Amino acid sequence: MLQGKKIILAVSGSIAAYKSALLVRLLVKQQAEVRVIMTEKAQTFITPLTLATLSKNPVLSDFVKDNTGLWNNHVDLGLWADVMIIAPATSNTLAKCAQGLCDNLLQATYLSARCPVFFAPAMDLDMYQHPATLHNLKLLESFGNQIIPSEHGELASGLVGQGRMAEPEHIVKFLEDFFSKQSGTLKGKKAIVTAGPTYEAIDPVRFIGNHSTGKMGYAIAESLANQGAEVTLVSGPSKLQLAHPQVEITRVTSAQQMYEATREKFDEANIVVLAAAVADFTPKVVADQKIKKKEGQEQMQIELVRTIDIAQTLGKIKKAGQVITGFAMETENALANAQSKLDRKNFDMIVLNSLNEKGAGFGHDTNKVTIIERGKEDYEEWPLKSKKEVANGIVKLIIGKLNSN
Repeated sequence: MLQGKKIILAVSGSIAAYKSALLVRLLVKQQAEVRVIMTEKAQTFITPLTLATLSKNPVLSDFVKDNTGLWNNHVDLGLWADVMIIAPATSNTLAKCAQGLCDNLLQATYLSARCPVFFAPAMDLDMYQHPATLHNLKLLESFGNQIIPSEHGELASGLVGQGRMAEPEHIVKFLEDFFSKQSGTLKGKKAIVTAGPTYEAIDPVRFIGNHSTGKMGYAIAESLANQGAEVTLVSGPSKLQLAHPQVEITRVTSAQQMYEATREKFDEANIVVLAAAVADFTPKVVADQKIKKKEGQEQMQIELVRTIDIAQTLGKIKKAGQVITGFAMETENALANAQSKLDRKNFDMIVLNSLNEKGAGFGHDTNKVTIIERGKEDYEEWPLKSKKEVANGIVKLIIGKLNSN
């Protein structure tokens, strides 16, 4: 599974750096091409000569190769790799990556990498459990990175608990699973996913928007990509990031922009998932300057007009073989409204969210949804799950519909 894969192994200063020798050996044994980056501190635990010998490539540690002025191009490295693994990843390195600090070659390469990045943390028990470390891990995951969890066992301090870097065999298995998903069921298929809110400008300062964060749509885009699909993620304003070689993100602001970006890719798409919370109305006139309140003014009226109905417009031109999944966010008459939307907009399936359900809807990492499929009388109500689990379940249903077309 790793044959021919280009892998950057970045080693930071931890006693667990001794495991990097075995990790390099296992990767090379699978015929991966490995290039090693070491921090200065890492070299106090294991020599560059060891890793250079095992990887069959020079170890990189400084920006400048020698006194001739040649330099190790971190941008080229970041573009070259299929994946980057930071193992061991110390608390210091995790913090720097989370905050975007850049004072060594490892950090510069991480910030330049367009490939998926995996972190294998290694530190003492209390450091691993510290709120700052847990925050940094969560932040790195929100950027689209993947964390290979530390393992439980005896630590260098003599304590016993979680903090040991994952064993090299387990890291290799993690990578094998990742690449296995990439070459999955949807290889050769193209998908569009819309996510997040839209903002409809009132003036240069104010807008009409909603509370969507895009978490559900981003999770679906990642799940489709993990199954091998080539995904265009059309994202409204969102703080989320997704670093995946199979995902191209197009960022938009308004409903009109979201429609145009989606319509551009629609004809060639096999799968369309409309998870964005798109504004139904937009100001008829957008002020050129910030609207100022006037002395004694108690009211202000803004005339609104309908935005383009992206789902209904695309549903009308849907082609045979395309699978379109929509979303409905309801606060009352949820099932009836969702069924009506499924029919009116020519969806194959609709995912119903209710704001009345605890842990579901905007901003949560979990969701509780009901699935309504065209041609089925019964609906399927799912228990509260993480949005990643919900996304995987939706993608599984989409694959089934593609196969039945």
